[in-house]
Amino acid sequence: MATGRALKGLVFGRARRGNRLAWTITATRTVFAALLITLWAHGGAAEVARIEVLGRAPLAGGKVFGAAGAYERITGRLHYAVDPDNSANARIVDLRLAPRDAAGRVRFSGDFILIKPVDAGRGNGRLLYGVNNRGNLIVLNVFNDAPWSNTPRSAADLGNGFLLERGYTLLWSAWNWDVLAGAGRLQIDLPVATDDGKAITGAVAAEITVDRAADVRPVAWGGSRGYAPADPDEPGARLTVRADPEDKRRDVPRRRWRFVGPAGAPSAPVRIELEGGFRPGMLYELVYTAKAPRVAGLGLAAIRDALSFFRYAAADRAGTPNPLAVEGAKGTVGTVIVYGFSQSGRVIQHMVMEGLHVDEAGRSVFDAAFIHGAGAGKGSFNHRFAQTTRHPSHAEDHLYPADFFPFTTTAQRDPVTGASSSVLAWARKRGRVPLLFYLSSATEYWTRAASLLHTDVTGRRDIALDPRARLYVISGAQHSAAARGGRGIFENCANPLDYRPLARALLVALDGWAAEGREPPPSRYPRLEDGTLVPVPVYRRRFPALPGLRLPTSNLRPPRLDLGPRFAGQGIQDLVPARRGRPFATLVPLPDTDGQDRGGIALPAVAVPLGTYVGWNLRRKEFGAPARLGRWQGSFLAFAATEAERRTSDDPRPSIAGRYGSRARFVESTRAAAMALQRRGLLLPGDLAAIEARAGRAYDAVTGGQPGSRACP
Repeated sequence: MATGRALKGLVFGRARRGNRLAWTITATRTVFAALLITLWAHGGAAEVARIEVLGRAPLAGGKVFGAAGAYERITGRLHYAVDPDNSANARIVDLRLAPRDAAGRVRFSGDFILIKPVDAGRGNGRLLYGVNNRGNLIVLNVFNDAPWSNTPRSAADLGNGFLLERGYTLLWSAWNWDVLAGAGRLQIDLPVATDDGKAITGAVAAEITVDRAADVRPVAWGGSRGYAPADPDEPGARLTVRADPEDKRRDVPRRRWRFVGPAGAPSAPVRIELEGGFRPGMLYELVYTAKAPRVAGLGLAAIRDALSFFRYAAADRAGTPNPLAVEGAKGTVGTVIVYGFSQSGRVIQHMVMEGLHVDEAGRSVFDAAFIHGAGAGKGSFNHRFAQTTRHPSHAEDHLYPADFFPFTTTAQRDPVTGASSSVLAWARKRGRVPLLFYLSSATEYWTRAASLLHTDVTGRRDIALDPRARLYVISGAQHSAAARGGRGIFENCANPLDYRPLARALLVALDGWAAEGREPPPSRYPRLEDGTLVPVPVYRRRFPALPGLRLPTSNLRPPRLDLGPRFAGQGIQDLVPARRGRPFATLVPLPDTDGQDRGGIALPAVAVPLGTYVGWNLRRKEFGAPARLGRWQGSFLAFAATEAERRTSDDPRPSIAGRYGSRARFVESTRAAAMALQRRGLLLPGDLAAIEARAGRAYDAVTGGQPGSRACP
């Protein structure tokens, strides 16, 4: 590997901001190709066989982003070649059943987007990879306050420019085969597993719910194509209905429903039509024989190999340069951080558990991971007929393998099954443990079993985090930041808490830890040992008695699943639907006398409140299932504006006037709370003015109007 080391030194010499590049590249494509042949022969290169650049243009019209200068946007396809015999790929289910090329490799391709400084030497030495969520880009919305867009080109698409002004190189690539095309969603074409060329079929369960009556529904949700039926007229296919996951299933006669449309067409979701329509709030479960399972685990390998290529490779097999490496871009990718929100956070957790963050050459492809809003989950990402968009919530999708043992970063034993492990067991054994930041909202404790990240599965004791992991819980926050509008299908006002300033500060902290070894802020989360983490019945007893307010009676308690004898070893589910076992015990944060969560990070809006922020919201009766919690929704329960209004409404919480006396005093208190968080490394100085301005607007919105008629802020 002497040639490989020499090439790495040539291509990836360290560059520092403001200095000349330590190394320059003068090799021609011919020289690159010759060197790469040597690398491939020794198995030392990333498994991207070809990079296909389809677009390259100045970003935002050549706008200059601070010291990082102008950026460019590069788009195209990555063509992968995965070795089924390499031990790094041993965990990928059905990989040996995928078609191979003449060299024995499995090939597929997917989209990528790369945003990088034009002058690599002006970057900050960090590559931030955003794991897309169902084909959608998330990073710019969370860290740049940008509008949702899958095709960021203009200055408006980039929000406040935070990441670019700090010099980050940004990368996204496709991983999820069943994402519907359109709206710029990233696409990947994963191979179909076959039995010596013969089609594979198998039973699939599809749970369907609606908020409003409908005659036709997709069999999958979250913008998924779903699996095509082997026979649309299959007489043994079964549709059942029940009100609750543990209720007895009632059969819907086969004559009343049918598959409709171009079932299984690549451009359309698989759908069914029900005579008389689907009723809101009910759980419909379709079990049918599907065909053509994709090798879904290759999606995780695609993330791994995309990162490996951009981090380590000089060029592809044909000699086409890596857009980063050819410019001496060790200055752009000296440190790699991956970020995932919700589903994409669960992807990261799953990759690390399976060891798929280590490439075929045995190298870690990222140094640190920011796992946001994932709760304790992994996902249905690596088994036959995997349904990647599914995940258990309060009352939906309980029978899909997403919330399964182990959950914690240090080892524990499940007393029911006898299993003992941690999500870092593989990584720790091989010395490849990345730095981990977990960020959870209050909603994840209600609908994503987040307490399992740091308690045992009986809910009786705290489990310590691995020294390379930190956990930060945002008190009172809902899953997504800064909800707008009214109540929708829910009883209470949407939760408007904007935690994105905290996310920015935590990214800077994780960056400093990974790149420079600076210790990050200590973890902040509710615990059993200090009484801030409790069962739901205790939460209900301690929550203030607000007239007319319904409280949740339960949270998500994911069941242990029996998926059949071949699932653990081969990833084949023989029991469809899965059999429910004993649920894991889950807990929620303890409320204070205002109903605010204790034990986490109180953002200024929670530390100096205008109302109670909670991570749950209940459905309105007219939309069905009124005891069911929204998957991602929290609530805002405003305080009375005056003491007279408080007494009239019988609200036990002090009024806004009684707390602060004036708008000026409220804003001043908010500023003090923000500065206190800044001193602890949980807010950045550049966000303080905006937080103060937002507080003033919130005060006006909550106190304005007539009592009893105020709109949701």
